[in-house]
Amino acid sequence: MPSVAIVFTGGTISMRHDPAAGGNVPVLSGADLLATVPGLDRIATLVPIDRGLTPASHFAFGDLFELWTTVRDALSDDEIAGVVVVQGTDTIEETAFFFDLLHDGPKPVVVTGAMRVAGDPEYDGPENLRDAVRCAASPQLGGSGVVVVLAGTIEPADDVTKTHTSAFDTFRSLNFGSLGRVEGDEVQLTRRRGPRRHVTATAAAERVRLVIATIGADGVELDALRGAGADGFVVAATGSGNTSPSLLAAAERAIGDGLPVVLTTRCPAGAATAAYAFPGGGATWVRAGAMLSDHLGGPKARVALALGLGAGLDRAGLAALLADPRS
Repeated sequence: MPSVAIVFTGGTISMRHDPAAGGNVPVLSGADLLATVPGLDRIATLVPIDRGLTPASHFAFGDLFELWTTVRDALSDDEIAGVVVVQGTDTIEETAFFFDLLHDGPKPVVVTGAMRVAGDPEYDGPENLRDAVRCAASPQLGGSGVVVVLAGTIEPADDVTKTHTSAFDTFRSLNFGSLGRVEGDEVQLTRRRGPRRHVTATAAAERVRLVIATIGADGVELDALRGAGADGFVVAATGSGNTSPSLLAAAERAIGDGLPVVLTTRCPAGAATAAYAFPGGGATWVRAGAMLSDHLGGPKARVALALGLGAGLDRAGLAALLADPRS
């Protein structure tokens, strides 16, 4: 029987409603959560690792490096077939991609959580945990890197997006689609993951700022962040990569200071391109020195840029990390 390490960090899956607090709070330990899933030990030999009760919205890069060290150490054990990370769903799309960029081995890492708290009649934590362990133990997911498993679907870390605040099927891969599903006792893959991005880093640039283009966005925010000591910028532009001329001008000032600027789209799917050449269009951003992030949206592009800078990559290295490895 395969062995699976399960790293517990908290999140909705660990929460109950607390009338005194007026809402949901984390209370269930890893052992408590395992007790909600009878028969889990018939799927794999479990190696539980408790890392506390931290809401996912509280994570910083330093916390993620600490978690990655725990995951990496578990993966290095020859007896471990795969690792499950249990966390809050608020930032799964960033956390999973962070781990995915650092993970270069063949063993699967599966990130899961829940959309309902314990005690709710629709509590989905036990089923998600069972599916995640099944995926981590499956040889079919070898070489797939980091995946997110909730509501029965298997999503690649570089594409998965939280599309709804509370729906069970919130996690979807909007550009390239799911890798497959867990149906009963079976892991059913519909496609292979393919090439992945990778970076070797032990630190991340903490002050990479995400700026979202909106009607009337004039560059004042970007200038202020640059003046406050930003390490770099990701600009989520409208449409396929277009902004006002004044926002571009502010980005040009940042580029002139030697700061990396990445252009993406604020759309939930698709990529920023150099298709439009009017002032502020994507082509003018590229000519100014901005890097494109292919199908990485704002939060994921920020993670990639932060880790790339932490790894000491130059502009060419950053551009290569942001580029789609399937191209």
